Amino acid sequence: MEKTSAMILAGGRGKRMDIFCQQRPKPILPFAGNLHVIDFTLSNCFNSQLNEVAVLVDYQRSAMTEYLKQWVSINKGANTLSILQPKIGSYCGTADAIYQNLNYLMKQGSDRVLILAGDHIYKMDYRKMLSSHEATKADVTVAVIRVPTEEAHRFGTVSIGYEGQIIEFEEKSANSRSNLASMGIYIFNSDFLTKCLSEDAEDLRSPHDFGYSILPRIVKRDRVFAHEFKGYWQDIGTVEAYYEANLQLLDTNPGFNINDNWPILTGSWISSMSPQNSAGKIVNSMVSSDCVIEGYVENSILSTGVRVENGAKVINSVVMANSFIGDHSIVDRCIMDERVDIGRYSYVGFGRDAQTGQQGITMVGKSVNVPQQTVIGCKSKIWPGLSLSDLKTRLFAPGSVVSAPALA
Repeated sequence: MEKTSAMILAGGRGKRMDIFCQQRPKPILPFAGNLHVIDFTLSNCFNSQLNEVAVLVDYQRSAMTEYLKQWVSINKGANTLSILQPKIGSYCGTADAIYQNLNYLMKQGSDRVLILAGDHIYKMDYRKMLSSHEATKADVTVAVIRVPTEEAHRFGTVSIGYEGQIIEFEEKSANSRSNLASMGIYIFNSDFLTKCLSEDAEDLRSPHDFGYSILPRIVKRDRVFAHEFKGYWQDIGTVEAYYEANLQLLDTNPGFNINDNWPILTGSWISSMSPQNSAGKIVNSMVSSDCVIEGYVENSILSTGVRVENGAKVINSVVMANSFIGDHSIVDRCIMDERVDIGRYSYVGFGRDAQTGQQGITMVGKSVNVPQQTVIGCKSKIWPGLSLSDLKTRLFAPGSVVSAPALA
């Protein structure tokens, strides 16, 4: 029986996630309350009965490693999980990350390598893709999904020919000719992967990336096939995508269900969705354990330990763990990081700019202290750790960036 090793790429900086990845790697961003983004890929491996799994860490690697060890401790026996760091410095790209760990793959003695990303939200049985790979006798199989044409430029896209063979691969082209997007999920035959990575490593002009370098080259000469996935999938690449993916869980008929027979295992010690005190009102929201809701919560997702005081309102927002919203304050269309303290009678977000009517997401970084009677407008960004205790009332213009130097 052929053996498959899974390699999860979880080392990127997540620059487009802005202040929320300033102090954490993107794969351990909270999602849906008490889950984390990488939980989905790890759980897909477990549910697909893939037992040899390696996670390649780089940016904020100590935080990433700590979470993975906790995940293994909580989910004993779920997977044999190896944590792989760069040999020297940092990984230069996705292909370089795998190349630096070829010795690990050789020791595993696998026939095939399943390469995955650690920052996508989806449920997928990889065994179906592995069967497709065998049936086509492919050197490489690429998982693809159809996206709206206007969004195709955000992804690598493929054009396919006879029996699903990929004849062209374009990475994030402004003028893509296809709306079949690569999901960043690849199956390589092990010997073929070693050959491709060795060739790429010798090319000094290469960006050492699967999407920009390896795949565009090999589709012209080798057997590279597409495996179309028709379920829900979201690349958590931007603040907007992260916000929308969370709130989509609250739709009447969500395209994605975290509570079904495909369990999502997490590294959080507390994962139930039941508030400790719900004397207030909760409407169409996901509220985690140890939350105290004395005010009003609507169409929002709250992680563990959030407190909403009497008269306060949280609407259309994502609030991370141990944050506090003081009495008679309003939080509307915001993402609030962990341990944020919103003082009494404050207004944060508003959802739309009063003059233009444009919607925006207000971002509040980790451990920010917003004093009472502070007004923060639509599309503001308040950096992690910033103290606003010297302010009484201030209206931030749409799109403003509030940082420590600006307040000096």
